Amino acid sequence: MKTSKNFLFAAVGLSLTNGIPVTAQNNIQDRKPNVIYVFPDQFRNHAMGFWGEKGFKEHVRFKPDPVITPNLNNFARESVVLTSAMSNCPLSSPHRGMLLSGMYPDGSGVPLNCNSDRPISSLREDIECIGDVFKKNGYNCAYIGKLHVDFPTPNNPEAPGTYVNNDTPVWDAYTPKERRHGFDYWYSYGTFDIHKQPHYWDTDGKRHEIREWSPKHEADKAIEYLKNTGNVRDTSKPFFMVVSMNPPHSPYRTIEDVMEEDYNLYKDIPLDKLLVRPNANPQMEKAQCAPFYFASVTGVDREFGRILKALKDLRLEENTIVVFSSDHGETMCSQNTDDPKNSPYAESMNVPFMIRFPGKVTPRIDSELLLSSPDIMPTILGLCGLEKQIPAAVEGRNYAGRFTGKDSSVPLRQGALYIKNIDGEKDAEGKVISYFPVARGIKTHQYTLSLTIDRKTKTLKEALLFDDLKDPYQMHNLPLQENHEIVSELCRQMVPLLKEADDPWYKEQILKELIPYEG
Repeated sequence: MKTSKNFLFAAVGLSLTNGIPVTAQNNIQDRKPNVIYVFPDQFRNHAMGFWGEKGFKEHVRFKPDPVITPNLNNFARESVVLTSAMSNCPLSSPHRGMLLSGMYPDGSGVPLNCNSDRPISSLREDIECIGDVFKKNGYNCAYIGKLHVDFPTPNNPEAPGTYVNNDTPVWDAYTPKERRHGFDYWYSYGTFDIHKQPHYWDTDGKRHEIREWSPKHEADKAIEYLKNTGNVRDTSKPFFMVVSMNPPHSPYRTIEDVMEEDYNLYKDIPLDKLLVRPNANPQMEKAQCAPFYFASVTGVDREFGRILKALKDLRLEENTIVVFSSDHGETMCSQNTDDPKNSPYAESMNVPFMIRFPGKVTPRIDSELLLSSPDIMPTILGLCGLEKQIPAAVEGRNYAGRFTGKDSSVPLRQGALYIKNIDGEKDAEGKVISYFPVARGIKTHQYTLSLTIDRKTKTLKEALLFDDLKDPYQMHNLPLQENHEIVSELCRQMVPLLKEADDPWYKEQILKELIPYEG
């Protein structure tokens, strides 16, 4: 006769909660913390409603977007909220490489957005990434959603020797087990931008074609993982789960890109009431995308809220670190540019960053920390008590002590490095065999400086200089010559950042007439 698990536990005076013995639930505080890292793509810091509320609006100089984000608003009140988290190289693949490796693009192996024409841009297999460290230290590790750090190769598991699609170049990619860097649960893809027809490869390489909005489906999978549906994790171990949603990344042009219930909240609002920032041009063709972009933001907020509710219902929230962030922002008609990212503008570089860790992190606004992308990996490891396990190759800084308030010894940077790379030389087949470091800059609490060089001569071609305190919408580009002392000081502050990143500009001493490398 079979004896039920519930009966066995009842016989010894125990009961089950969500498949976990109550004693295990009670002892959960004795374990290392779980981690959930949620980062939708192209989600700008300004697109969160709480920035317009008392207690938050006093800490920023911008007017927030008129978005409906009730779950993020509540989450912010329970978290440390950074005003100045910066995506150093505000593109999907380079940021993700930094997030996973704790290294700047030259070290991670991901200096450019990954596609089949760029074999030089792919997350290095020989480095220890955040999933590797967690796995080695007894964690279950799950990755759900967009990855976009692999060079696509003809490794289609359903048709060996072919790519996963017929695009030219191929952007999407299948990541085999040997390139998953410690993630033992896998439900992911490279990059694919049809939001209501997403696809994923599971742990065993089986492809799943889905017919619903991708953040909704990914939240469902995250909740299944939390509930341990299908026994996909060992509940005696802590877990590290990444949920990488694609929206509010483009496309954001039609009802096919968003949930109708979210679009209905914005569809009748005039564009000049949606694009409230004075540097945004509602006459641009792209302005028609604003209600769809904000609809995606609201939809992501709802799905994030569902994950948080499941965490609470399962009584896991007290010992779970939850982070909400993004890989880069979205200009959305500011600065008259159609490029949503890859620029030094605040709308592109400044991303959300909030950490909730009940009992260990006191909710507050932190306006001093200029967090850089490579800092995220060591900081999360530090918060989990794994500071001694941070790989030596990591270039970011562990600010865990700052978040907990227990250690302020790690120095704050004077600024965050800005990086822009483009394709370099190509071989006879048109494959990119090098990258060109076209621009570098620095974002401090007061200034933004960006220096762009000529591809052939490596001399200064263009410069942007903004006083972000006096000009928070970056509408007045200050001339370099008339602000010589400011430029000199910013260039001086760039040097240790370029050195820390082992950046080509530092190694080649580019623009040494401006940047005092030997100073």
